[in-house]
Amino acid sequence: MSRKNLNGNAAVVLSLLASIGAWVLVPTVFAAELPDFASLVEKNAPTIVEISTTRRVAARAPIADEELEELLRRLNPGEDPDLLIEGLPEQRQRAAVGSGFLISEDGYVITNNHVVAEADEIQVTLNDRRVFDAAVIGLDEPSDLALLKIEADELPFVEFGDSDVLRVGEWVLAIGSPFGLEFSAAAGIVSAKGRSVPGRSSYNYMSFIQTDVAINQGNSGGPLFNLDGEVIGINSQILSSTGGSNGISFSIPSNVAMNVVNQLRETGAVKRGLLGVRMREVDYALAEIFGMDRPRGAFVDEVQPGSPAAAGGILNEDIILEFNGHEIEYYTDLPFYVGQYRPDTTADVQVYRDGNILSREVTLGSSPTNVAASSTPEVVRDRANPLGFRVTELSDEARQVSGLSGVRIAELNAGPGREAGLREGDVIVSLNRQEITSTQQFAMIANSLPDSGFVPIRIVREGQATTLALELAP
Repeated sequence: MSRKNLNGNAAVVLSLLASIGAWVLVPTVFAAELPDFASLVEKNAPTIVEISTTRRVAARAPIADEELEELLRRLNPGEDPDLLIEGLPEQRQRAAVGSGFLISEDGYVITNNHVVAEADEIQVTLNDRRVFDAAVIGLDEPSDLALLKIEADELPFVEFGDSDVLRVGEWVLAIGSPFGLEFSAAAGIVSAKGRSVPGRSSYNYMSFIQTDVAINQGNSGGPLFNLDGEVIGINSQILSSTGGSNGISFSIPSNVAMNVVNQLRETGAVKRGLLGVRMREVDYALAEIFGMDRPRGAFVDEVQPGSPAAAGGILNEDIILEFNGHEIEYYTDLPFYVGQYRPDTTADVQVYRDGNILSREVTLGSSPTNVAASSTPEVVRDRANPLGFRVTELSDEARQVSGLSGVRIAELNAGPGREAGLREGDVIVSLNRQEITSTQQFAMIANSLPDSGFVPIRIVREGQATTLALELAP
């Protein structure tokens, strides 16, 4: 072989080796950029706790029939096939497990409200396997947060980060007890921010962090860490068709949690402000109609009479663009930010009106969620009611949200009401042209109706008012 060919072959070999070397180096470079989750877990694991709750239930007696027992076991896997026997003094206990974490060296613990609500006993298991009975300092259903206290000191505790500066795509880590597998770690990224997820309250006071971290049953109440080892969220909910992780989980932002926890620690309750507007999204059509450059803000459908918004000069068809320095991009942002301030707070509200941006000063009222939930409204059981339906009072929250004064149809049987097209859930605002404000007034008017003929009944259904005709049989 000539020297020329040898040199050429050598060059090809060197080129191939260089290429191979480059490919070999690629995984090494990527590996060097991956987060050090092991150190993060090692540092923060001692701050994580497991929450177990106990709720007493009535005693049950076993079924004697073995075939029936086996059938019930197949139909209800995981449940004991036994029958409820009322009046037995004995009780057994049913336990649930969730997660939480220490926020102070003297034993304050954060978890979800739904983990400990209605529990008779709560126990906290530390990472070092010590077990403590916990006392409830405060519960807040709208934010799904609970503050507990155990009698211990010199405990490790977490540091909180700023959830407002969290970016979509950042790495995050969760530690908790999924399905009772205590102190399990799972990592992922932030998928989105500002998510609104339907909850149990009519008020949407939450703007969730969405992640693809594997959050499952038992992770509820556990922390979500950033790469600096700071808590930037509290795991709360998942979207799943199976009950397991589908890669869509929601966490309460740390800045919201800090506000709630500080109030629970101070007073045992959370007070939220009220603006007093009914609103909706600004879509492309509304933006064009009102001359906006793009859709944004919260469109004010109605300012509630006598509300803080009315007193502050906010009008129907205003578009709220900013609340106390917080930009309102979507209408769901507004109740979230309003809920971060306490009643009697004076806030600056920027509104878009007739092509101009105006500033209005509003002193917040008190949200109906600040009042402890009352007992279930009593249903009117007047047997002389000739209309074939029963009504119940509107809750204070429903009155505040809708601005309505009336009663709600709770039961609808055969009779004039069903024949007229009424439905359960309809709100009756007047009967026979007489305004309805209470169940007692409704019963009085209903019992004074004529024996026959037609009478008008005005209702509100899904925000729309209409009048129907009730035909009274002779």
